[in-house]
Amino acid sequence: MTDGLRREQINHYNHNGYLVLECRIPDTVIRAIRDEIARFEDEARGLTASNDRLDLEDSHKPESPRVRRIKLPHTISDVVRTLMVSDRVLAPVRDLIGPDLRLHTTKLNMKSAGFGASVEWHQDFAFYPHTNDDVLAVGIIIDDMRLENGPLMVFPGTHKGPIFDHHSDGVFVGAMDLEASGLDVKEAVPLLGPAGSITIHHARIVHGSAHNSSDRDRRLLFYECTAADAFPVMGSMTSFGTLEEYNDRMLCGKPTMTPRLSNVPVRIPLPPPERCGSIYEVQAGMKNRSFST
Repeated sequence: MTDGLRREQINHYNHNGYLVLECRIPDTVIRAIRDEIARFEDEARGLTASNDRLDLEDSHKPESPRVRRIKLPHTISDVVRTLMVSDRVLAPVRDLIGPDLRLHTTKLNMKSAGFGASVEWHQDFAFYPHTNDDVLAVGIIIDDMRLENGPLMVFPGTHKGPIFDHHSDGVFVGAMDLEASGLDVKEAVPLLGPAGSITIHHARIVHGSAHNSSDRDRRLLFYECTAADAFPVMGSMTSFGTLEEYNDRMLCGKPTMTPRLSNVPVRIPLPPPERCGSIYEVQAGMKNRSFST
């Protein structure tokens, strides 16, 4: 099988806003990523608070480390960076949003057996609106993704709808009140698959995940990408320093100085919450939660 997509897969993504591509990443690469995870979990031993590399579970203890996210893993792991620029990741993305791709961010979300944290329903585009919505996230499934260990779940077709309100008491909390948004959880689709599979979801699709109540880990590596002509809207949570730094994020193709403007819905994620760190910290201000903590 080639690393690209078939026409029916492209049509499925365009219609539903997501894809699952089974068994795309070799076992050797998955094992290497697991080894990297073990290295970072050992690094968390002795920590009393999250830092710029590791986001810790609320139940973390220095003598019993619990990591819920490895931040920007492509900057601290050669294995993660090598996979990021490979055709195993980039070929399907090129088929969906074009040949010129820029990295938005990376993260490795950890849901350890028995206590992995939930992520409330949200749309990525609510955090970082751009001038067009050729923006998506590629997920690398590190452990078999099953219903019981907190899989990513999506609402098909919501990538064509509005950006829902992610505020509470006038403050951005990065999460939606599902009932108030008119969505029925029964319509959510879990993205399941064996380790080594890939998920792709549109930045506007509503998604979330329950906590891991199983006896198996559930870890998911995300590469979030944009078309090169998708520029962040002022007021978004996108980090944008110098133009040189921004263009250094190009994954393939050529950068541009001409943003493409599309008629896409936008909400500005302001004012920011008091705790403005990872999504777990931002969502701490959510009142009507869908998932138990």
